[in-house]
Amino acid sequence: MSLKILIDMNMSPDWVPVFEHHGWTAVHWSTVGDPGATDRTIIDWAVSH
Repeated sequence: MSLKILIDMNMSPDWVPVFEHHGWTAVHWSTVGDPGATDRTIIDWAVSH
């Protein structure tokens, strides 16, 4: 199992390449979900992915 990072809207998408540089899979929420989503929605998405 590899570490996967979901970067929430309160952090810049500029963090994605920082994590990827260290070998982790990273995605910013704005690229996979609604920027106005509730925390519960974001957590549910993270758990299922």
